[in-house]
Amino acid sequence: MHSLARRAQRALEARRGLRQDKLHPLFRRVGYITPDQLQVTNYPRRPLAAFNPGAALLDDRVLVFPRLVFDYYSYTSSVGVFELSVEELLGPLPKRDYPTTIVLWPQRGWEVDRGCEDPRVSLKPDGFRILYTGVGRLQDGGPGFRAVLAFAELDREFRLERKGYFRVLTGEGEFVPENKDSALLEAHGDQATVLTRPMGVGDAPDMCWRGVADLSTLELQGDSLEPELVPEPWEHKVGWSTNAVPLGDEGYLVGWHGVHRADFSYRNGLALVDQAGRLLAVSDYLLAPQGLVEEYGDRSLALFGNGLLLWKDRLIWVGGVSDYCIGVFEAPLTQALSLLRRV
Repeated sequence: MHSLARRAQRALEARRGLRQDKLHPLFRRVGYITPDQLQVTNYPRRPLAAFNPGAALLDDRVLVFPRLVFDYYSYTSSVGVFELSVEELLGPLPKRDYPTTIVLWPQRGWEVDRGCEDPRVSLKPDGFRILYTGVGRLQDGGPGFRAVLAFAELDREFRLERKGYFRVLTGEGEFVPENKDSALLEAHGDQATVLTRPMGVGDAPDMCWRGVADLSTLELQGDSLEPELVPEPWEHKVGWSTNAVPLGDEGYLVGWHGVHRADFSYRNGLALVDQAGRLLAVSDYLLAPQGLVEEYGDRSLALFGNGLLLWKDRLIWVGGVSDYCIGVFEAPLTQALSLLRRV
């Protein structure tokens, strides 16, 4: 952990000043999907909240993986899936129910307290890989519940093949940091490039890292972890928000969020990274809460990932709205890329 803390401090000194405290309102509001529209087929209740959804594009079908909450008091989450066409997602959104199946729910001690949160979904040849936040209790004697970077593989019928959580291996030993807000990039066999956000690294604020993971052992190689995007002076923290969208030789496009010191709002931008996760370009804020529907909820002033899709020349952001519903936002890809500043 000491070596990671030194890297975080060096990054704060070297990487601040890449962005400005400006909002470029690029994304068009397509519409919202509320929790009462989700007809859960394998659990006898309707969710009270449905937000922070992952998303995956299969031909012209879009699979949306929302975080679902059924109980106010414990706020325990699961992950579901529903489907719509990409044409529907471009709007206007249909006013109908969406048959929804729960595919991840608390089954292990390390996710039993608050459950399965904030999925980022990537495709594999025979199914799906999902990075999510598991919030529960570890068997290391530590107090209270903790957030770990969890990993699940599902087949094409959404049946669970395996799940677990990542540990970090360093020369100082093995440890499990609190971790969330992560996405997979390149995977070659069991080795994968990952964008991640270990928390509580020394005295540094939370920031965006890259690294290399072994998907068979669920180990993050500590020597590979490097900070890429740091909070600016007007922000409490930053984190990766979405899955990574491949842009061919240009790299990968990924969403990020920053929590603003002025009002604690979650505001969003885009970053371009290479195949190793190194930051190539970054925008200022492109999407921020606007108006009553987006500003008021269980966690007010929060627009948050998790799904980013590219359909022809349109970039579609499927995100959580103030921890209660799903928002759909779209923008032309060329305009989005024009707002990225090379680093």
